[in-house]
Amino acid sequence: MTNSLRRPSHRRDEQPSDRFLTVRNWLNSIFIIGAVIGILVYVFSNQSVGTYIILTSMVFKVAECSLRFIK
Repeated sequence: MTNSLRRPSHRRDEQPSDRFLTVRNWLNSIFIIGAVIGILVYVFSNQSVGTYIILTSMVFKVAECSLRFIK
């Protein structure tokens, strides 16, 4: 009877080993900082330079996503 009342095991409770976690965090941080700088440049200065900065920061996000898929 006590086994039927046991809390179900959830996927979030398990800690999967992600060998790329540190690299992914760095790439995400670079993306966020680059995107914010790109938006500020786009709004307050030059639109084409801001667009290039945002596109360059998106390269870091694509790299982070590809590492997530490799995992």
